[in-house]
Amino acid sequence: MSASRHLWETTLPRTPVDLPLSVDRGAPVALSVQLGDRLRAAMRDGVVKAGERLPSTRALARQLAVSRTVVTEAYQQLYAEGWLDGRHGSGTYVADLAPVPAPVPVPAPDPVPTPAPTAAGLGGWAAPRTPRAPAPSARRSGPVIDLRSGRPWVRDYDEAAWRRAWRGAAGLPPGDAPDPYGLPRLREALAGHLRRTRGITVGAESILITRGTGNGLDLLAVTLLRPGDRVGVEEPGYRVARNVFAARGAEIVPCPVDGDGVVVDRLPGDLRLLYTTPAHQYPLGGRLPVPRRERLLAWARRTGALVVEDDYDAEFRYDVAPLPALHGLDPGRVILLGTLSKCLAPDVGVGWLVAAPDVLAAVAGLRDALTDRTSGPVQQAVASLLERGDLERHLRRMRLEYARRRALVVELLGSRVTGDTAGLHVLVELPGHTVGPLVEAAAERGVLLDTTDRHHHGVPVRHGLVLGYGSASRSEIRRGVAVVAELIERFRPAAGAREAGP
Repeated sequence: MSASRHLWETTLPRTPVDLPLSVDRGAPVALSVQLGDRLRAAMRDGVVKAGERLPSTRALARQLAVSRTVVTEAYQQLYAEGWLDGRHGSGTYVADLAPVPAPVPVPAPDPVPTPAPTAAGLGGWAAPRTPRAPAPSARRSGPVIDLRSGRPWVRDYDEAAWRRAWRGAAGLPPGDAPDPYGLPRLREALAGHLRRTRGITVGAESILITRGTGNGLDLLAVTLLRPGDRVGVEEPGYRVARNVFAARGAEIVPCPVDGDGVVVDRLPGDLRLLYTTPAHQYPLGGRLPVPRRERLLAWARRTGALVVEDDYDAEFRYDVAPLPALHGLDPGRVILLGTLSKCLAPDVGVGWLVAAPDVLAAVAGLRDALTDRTSGPVQQAVASLLERGDLERHLRRMRLEYARRRALVVELLGSRVTGDTAGLHVLVELPGHTVGPLVEAAAERGVLLDTTDRHHHGVPVRHGLVLGYGSASRSEIRRGVAVVAELIERFRPAAGAREAGP
């Protein structure tokens, strides 16, 4: 080893892992890149195995006689690529690097297929025309990678904060008369949270605690709608909203959306309610710009309609700061719904409804008559998480984590991706006739996918994949999205071939 090359070599400690590494200060390649390359090679060659723990950045920097920044940058790059997984409070681990299951041969699609007839979607609780994702067939081998939308990552949380919140809730006596508005302590904490994170100034008196968005929608439907009332829902849009309103006797009116969100100029003038997702349109991913927000509110005032704002995915934005909630522009006309299902966990079962006093009083009165309630101990635990700042710290940590996942998806799929500036999913638009075969082929390889078709009320007009990156690990995302990219190329129409229509 030449001294002029200034080569440092070290052996990682046996705890947590024993691995010879080296960096070369005389090389033209940055030290962090060298270290990343050596770690990547060790993991790829099986020298370091899935689940093994790597040294801390401080310990490895000391062993290599380099700055901690060098090790941190190398680890961050490997995190972004999916080679490493972090476990809160316990260190950095090698991710599951199992190879992607071998491809299953799929016949090439007919360049000019005859599309199968598609029935218009039915209102109410009718089953969707297409399944959420095809079930993996018996030929599939290897682990399942779930890239469907609407699922958050629930395996990285502050265990100490979680236990502390539930111990505190368990130490309180059970309540005997639930407040239909919800626990005052939680409503007060939520008022501060919404002011800091969503830019709206409301007091506890403007908030009602729900069990989540679905429960909030149902309470509004029971309180505000009469059989036959016309309710606008974005098309494509959130299927649960359509189902809830239809089940309460409303006539569902599909309202077109474009890349920015709901198209205000095409809204009818006889809607009782309009359900919309302005922060991150579901599933296309657009953000309703300020001029269109103003036109939407002008339409609502002119027609007398109420706007139900589902603040879906508003906590996670990656390009610029999120716009304040639409509710803040007209608290008397907009009803805001929020939930902890994406930012914390779906089974917590806590959400909120923010509305004008008369609307809130009507909802609370009917809720009391129906004995609909949110668990008191759960509300106490969530209040503790908010009061101590634990929830907002969790949000900041998860915003960085989801940003890395989003960057990985964009890196692998490139310009095919749209709607990637916020939330936990992206849109990959494809020719309509390729979507079904692609989803089936992906399922054969253990990758579960969601499509735009099931988010339509009527005949689908936008085709493609709604690719979720919330519930899979980064290593799974890397492998699963690589399968998707390969299949997109496989099912790409031949040059000069005419694509089938919707």
